[in-house]
Amino acid sequence: MPTERKHREEIVRYGRTLHEKGFVAAMDGNLSVRLRQDRILVTPTGLSKGSMRPADLVIVDLEGKQVAGRRHVTSEIGMQLMIYRTRADVKAIVHAHPPTATGFAAAGIALTEPLVCEVVMGLGCIPLARYGTPGTAELAQSLEPYVPKYDAILMSNHGVVAYGDTIEHAYMKMETVEHFAQISLSSRICSGGSSLYRSGRSRSCCWPAPSISEPRTRPPCPCRCLACRKRRVREFRVSGFPVIPLL
Repeated sequence: MPTERKHREEIVRYGRTLHEKGFVAAMDGNLSVRLRQDRILVTPTGLSKGSMRPADLVIVDLEGKQVAGRRHVTSEIGMQLMIYRTRADVKAIVHAHPPTATGFAAAGIALTEPLVCEVVMGLGCIPLARYGTPGTAELAQSLEPYVPKYDAILMSNHGVVAYGDTIEHAYMKMETVEHFAQISLSSRICSGGSSLYRSGRSRSCCWPAPSISEPRTRPPCPCRCLACRKRRVREFRVSGFPVIPLL
């Protein structure tokens, strides 16, 4: 079993990786590891994840009370504690703002379309939680319905949270979310995309709304049938955006 020192070194390493990849900027994001059932090692507030040292990390109990460390705990500790309390199997959490995935979250689009088999098998879909103000109980409450069933969640107008049995696996899930978001964006730009369960669709629209998404988070139908193209033109007009030909 890894020692506390090892966990500190790993959090610092993955914090630096998040910063180098542009998944966080300035003092954004936070990482944590469950040391034992009632002790959480977590990044402090007001410090760049690219310049942390092992001694900068703090320890809190499951009520959020700081029990060790000279810096102040992250203001988003409530979100992390909720995940640890809900999922006994979760040992580490990574929260970041990867640009493409956060763009989808800001646009109100969940990453629920099965475009890439590796993502479907390794992570499943990535739902979109409603907006919760950072640093408040509202943030944890917005995520809570999704935590039992999903290992990564888009946070509306905020970012992404991913978790797993190690800090490495939590980070890898974060990386997978951003990679899938980039693929999804490229697919939408190129042709609208073709999901795994729609590859044999007919010319009539047969788009099923993902069951885990709220109506506003449902990704737009990539079908190029005439009915769908007319519907998208109507939606663009209603939204006030200029109509783009051949939607």
